[in-house]
Amino acid sequence: MFKLLCTFIFAFLVFSGISFSPVFALDYEKDEGPKEHYAIHLDEIIVSTPLQDKISSSAKPVTVLHGDDLRMKTGSTIGETIQYEMGVHGQSFGPGAGLPVIRGQDGPRVRVLNNGLGTNDASQNSPDHASTVVPLAAERIEILRGPATLLYGSGAIGGVVNVIDNRIPEYVPDQIVGGSVEQKYNSVSNNRSTAVKIEGGKNKFAYHFDGYYQKNDNVNISGDAIDVNRAQVSQSGLVVAENSTGFINNSGANNLSGTAGFSIIGDSGFFGFSGNALDSVYQIPSGGTAGGEQSFIQLESRKLDFKSEWDNPQGFFETVRTKLSMTDYEHTEAHNAIFNNDTFEGRVEAPHKPIFGMKGVLGFQAMTSRYSAMEIASAEYINPITRTNSYAAFFQESFNLGSTLAQFGLRLEHTILDSRLRVNPDQSFTPISVSVSDLWNINDHNSINLAVTRSQRAPLVNELYYEGGHEATRTYQQGNPNLKKETSYNIDLGYKLNSEKVVAEIDLYHNWVNDYIYSERTGGTSADGDPITDYRQATATFMGYEAQFIFHAWKNASQDIDLTLFSDYTRGQLSSKGDAPRIPPLRWGFQFDHRYENWSSNLRLTRAEKQKYSGDNEANTPSYTLLNLNTHYHIDNFHNTDLVLYAKGNNLLNENIRNSASFLRNFAPEPGVGAEIGIRINY
Repeated sequence: MFKLLCTFIFAFLVFSGISFSPVFALDYEKDEGPKEHYAIHLDEIIVSTPLQDKISSSAKPVTVLHGDDLRMKTGSTIGETIQYEMGVHGQSFGPGAGLPVIRGQDGPRVRVLNNGLGTNDASQNSPDHASTVVPLAAERIEILRGPATLLYGSGAIGGVVNVIDNRIPEYVPDQIVGGSVEQKYNSVSNNRSTAVKIEGGKNKFAYHFDGYYQKNDNVNISGDAIDVNRAQVSQSGLVVAENSTGFINNSGANNLSGTAGFSIIGDSGFFGFSGNALDSVYQIPSGGTAGGEQSFIQLESRKLDFKSEWDNPQGFFETVRTKLSMTDYEHTEAHNAIFNNDTFEGRVEAPHKPIFGMKGVLGFQAMTSRYSAMEIASAEYINPITRTNSYAAFFQESFNLGSTLAQFGLRLEHTILDSRLRVNPDQSFTPISVSVSDLWNINDHNSINLAVTRSQRAPLVNELYYEGGHEATRTYQQGNPNLKKETSYNIDLGYKLNSEKVVAEIDLYHNWVNDYIYSERTGGTSADGDPITDYRQATATFMGYEAQFIFHAWKNASQDIDLTLFSDYTRGQLSSKGDAPRIPPLRWGFQFDHRYENWSSNLRLTRAEKQKYSGDNEANTPSYTLLNLNTHYHIDNFHNTDLVLYAKGNNLLNENIRNSASFLRNFAPEPGVGAEIGIRINY
């Protein structure tokens, strides 16, 4: 009955938003249309970068989500939240774990941050490990596409996703008590999500509390959960005795998170602390074995953060920003193995005063972690206890030469690994990364940007030392203690047009990577019948593009209608080894946006072509057409609150979608047709 009511409300809101918005709209402050929003977008300050430049002055492509735009896109995972942005895909592993894929890169090559520091969980090590960021609690998400290695670490050659909340306030709010409440429901999995925030302050004191709860049942799909023929390409001896139809068996999830923070804020800066606790249990979709064990992951994370800013100190620097984080992370996989990661990370960045026409930043970053994975029954380590210490110094300088803004930077990093029980237990690496970029403003409407980056990264602990069965991925993983540093050379060329009627953004990129580290199925199986995967190195090339065109189709005193055409593509190849595994396919489509006063609606159609470049021992993935419909109604002053009502229809064609970037695509397709409704109240 509740699902039927949800569907009815969704249909009513969408129908009202698209067809009758002039009738129902109230005379409140008008949101800008998509084309106007793009101009505002270019003036956004990128808080993820130390110099906090505008997007319009960035030589690398940046996407910023906030406000109603973020509310409409927020999903249960960070991968689900940003999967429709240019150059970004989601790497789903059932509904409980979903990580971003940027330009075909994932894992350690896409760094997910929370307020500028790493999440320091285990999500970089395997696609079944969930990220500990909470998208529903986010106030802003920034996506830096392309290498961000200079600022955030040697691994981020694909990009950076920074999830920003207000857990450590940086200013004193206007009211002593304020906050927000958000409630949403999705029929495709009976998903119920609630987010609560309370914050305020007085004089020089500010505080923040937030809580998040989410629960979902099995995910509804179109057709069978397991594509037997494709699954047998990777595992020839696979026998599927049980295959669910219309839903993914064992795909529920339950998440609970809470945060408390406070700050002391003065005229010359602030300092503050916060604590966060996250508990999550999510099931791993079944592998088709008759009477087989139902796998799950139980995750716990405890995090303490400190942040400070000192403005206008005497001397060379304009500002000194400090961030510290301590994380105690643990997850258990079906009572079979326990993973631990205890991490301390610290970062100092100091923009300096202009000198010789240069504006820049100096910084230092340090991180130490203790990572391990152990089989519970045998008490044997499948990933030995490994201490990793990493230290880095970096700088970035920019020259404003009128129509041209040039930047260059350097990062020196040193990583030391001290492991137990494996070959080559003590190793050290010294990655060096260099970047040069230029932004040329041809005139007020046209600009061209070019960036050239050389970056290196050290292997991760699990890439070097993991050896044993992995319950969630149903594989037997073999690390390689002889891995060397990766060295990546990247070229990024872009063009932007922002005119009265047309907005265009085109980015081309080409990456050459020496000693590229990747995990590949060998074609063999372990004693338990699981496919064997191991870590290898090869020369790799990745090339592709991202493009979007916004046409301002109609505007009068009360309405805006815009048409957006978009496409992105990545081609990844390994020298003498064929295709890189798990690369997203060619994607293209269109979106209609309609706005009238407080109503905003859009219809988005995405076509993903067949991925035939799937890699060794991997089946191709078929093409699909994804149709989504969204609408929301925003009242700025409803009984002294800010109110947003929204509704979404996802996968309206009810396609059986196999996500080529997902490790579990042959066992768990993407969700089928579903309706989502939600309400957010700010007070």
